[in-house]
Amino acid sequence: MAGIVASVLYLPFVVTASVLGALAAIFIAGRWVRVAQREHYVPGSVSRMAWLWLRREPGSGPATAVVIVAIAVAVLVPIPALQALPLPAIVLLGLLPFGLGFRGTSKPLAVTSRVKRLLVVWIVLHLAVGVALTLLLGPAGPALTLLLSAPLTDLALAIMSPIEKSASQRYVAAAKKRLAQVRPTVVAITGSYGKTSTKNYVAHLLSATFTTVASPASFNNRLGLARSVNDKLVPGTEMFVAEMGMDAPGQIAELCEHFPPDIAAITVIGEGHLQRMRTTDAILQEKSTITDRARTVVLPIDDARLAALAASDRMNGKRVVTVSCVPGTDADVVLSPASGDAGATIVLGRGGEPVPVTIASTGHAVNVAVASGIALAAGVPGAVIASRLGALPGSQHRAEVQQSPSGALVIDDTYNANPVGSLRALESAAALAAERGGPLVVVTPGMVELGPVQAERNHAFGAAIGAVGARLFAVARTNRAALLAGYASTATAEALGADAVRSREHAVAEAVTVAGERGVILYENDLPDHYP
Repeated sequence: MAGIVASVLYLPFVVTASVLGALAAIFIAGRWVRVAQREHYVPGSVSRMAWLWLRREPGSGPATAVVIVAIAVAVLVPIPALQALPLPAIVLLGLLPFGLGFRGTSKPLAVTSRVKRLLVVWIVLHLAVGVALTLLLGPAGPALTLLLSAPLTDLALAIMSPIEKSASQRYVAAAKKRLAQVRPTVVAITGSYGKTSTKNYVAHLLSATFTTVASPASFNNRLGLARSVNDKLVPGTEMFVAEMGMDAPGQIAELCEHFPPDIAAITVIGEGHLQRMRTTDAILQEKSTITDRARTVVLPIDDARLAALAASDRMNGKRVVTVSCVPGTDADVVLSPASGDAGATIVLGRGGEPVPVTIASTGHAVNVAVASGIALAAGVPGAVIASRLGALPGSQHRAEVQQSPSGALVIDDTYNANPVGSLRALESAAALAAERGGPLVVVTPGMVELGPVQAERNHAFGAAIGAVGARLFAVARTNRAALLAGYASTATAEALGADAVRSREHAVAEAVTVAGERGVILYENDLPDHYP
C-alpha cells in the first residue's frame, strides 16, 4: 500500500520514467534478442553474455554500479527531489553495455518468425514486471525492470523453448518419414572438436562407393538435421552422414532418437563444451550416448576413456572399429602421420600391412583416422580408402591457405576455436614462416566457451605465440588480458611484440605490413560482435 501511495505522490516522475523506459526498451530489446539469436536461443546465455560485457568492457561495470545506486537511493530515501534519480539511470541503461550494438555488424539481427514470437513474450514480461515494480517502488520501478532485462530475456527464452520445440516438430516428423522411406545407412559423428572436418572426409571416402549425402556446414542440431534430410535426401541415397552437436545434456540422445545411427563415431573428447557442461566427464557421458542405438561404433582408442567405451560397447554386442594414430597400436585402423623423412602410412584391418599414403594438407590425423574407420566399417575397400586420402576436402575457414596481394601467405583458421587445434595451427604456421624465411603474425581473439579453464588456455596460447617469436594482435577484450599476459611470459628479445586491437579489421592492414612479402599471417578463430 505504501508503494502505491508513493507512486501517486510521485506521479510526474512515474510518468516520465515510464515513457523513458519504453523508449530505452526499444534499444534494450534489440540488443538482448540479438544476443539470444546468436547464442541459439539457449536460456541463460543472455545473462552470461551480459555479465561478460560488464566485466570486460571499460565503463560498463561502473556505469551499472551508478544505475544500481540511483535506484537504491530513490527507493530507500523517500525525498521527492531524489525521485528524479531513476530518470538518468534509465537513459544510461538504454546505452548499456557500452559497445554492444542493438543492430549488429558481423551478423545483424534477423527478424524471423521466431524472433517476433520471442519479442511478444519479452514485451509481456517486461510490462508485467514493470507495472508491478512501479506500483511498489514508484519511479525506480521502470529503471529496475530494465536493469533486470537480461535475466528477463532468459526467462522469455525458457518460456518459449518448449513452445518452439512443439511448433517445429512437424519438420522433424517429416524428416523421420523421409528417412524411413529412403532407408539410407545413417552415419552419426560427434565430438568436442573435428566434427565438421571428419564429416566432410567421410562423405569424400564413401562417395567413391556409395551414393552419399552429408548434412551441410554445421547443421548439427535437431532442426538443422531435419532440414538436411528434408531438403537433400532423395530415393537412391545409400549413405546419410550426420554431424551431431549439443548445447545441453540430453541433446545427443534426442538426435539419435530422431535420426537413429547405424554407424556412430566420436572424434575426440575435449574442453570445447565446458562452458555449459562444466567437466570433461560430463562431456564424455553426453557424447557417449551416440553409441547407444548404433550397431557399429568407431572410436579412437588413443584416449583411454574412449578405449574403455570401446570395450564396453563390444561387451554389449556391438561391432566396434577402433582407430589409432600411434604406430604399433592393436587397432582396426592405424594411421601413422608423416614424420621427418618417413611418409604417412595406414593399416586398414587387423593384421594388415602398412600402406604408404599421401594425406591432404587439410587432414588432421585423428579426424582422418576416424573417417577411415567409418569408411572401412561401411564397406569401402581399403585400397579405395587409401587412394582417396590425398584429396581430402578442406572445410571453409579451417586452415585455408591463401596468398595475399602483398605476397604473404594467409592461413584462415577462423572457425577453429579449441586449444588443441589452435596450438596445432600455430605450429604449422610457424613452420611455414620458417620455411619461407619471413615473420609470423597471429591475429586472434582467443578461445571461448571453455568455462573454468578459458583464461588458462588463452594464457597458454599467448605464451605459445610468444615462444615462437610471432607478432600478436589480440583482438577485442574477451580474452585480451590472458593472451597478452601469456605472450609476455615467454616472449624473447627476438619476438615481434604484441598489440591489443579492437577488431580483426583493425589488425589486417598492420598484419600485412609486418608480414611483408615472405611472411605468414594466421587468423586464428574469430568472434561475432555480440562478444566484447
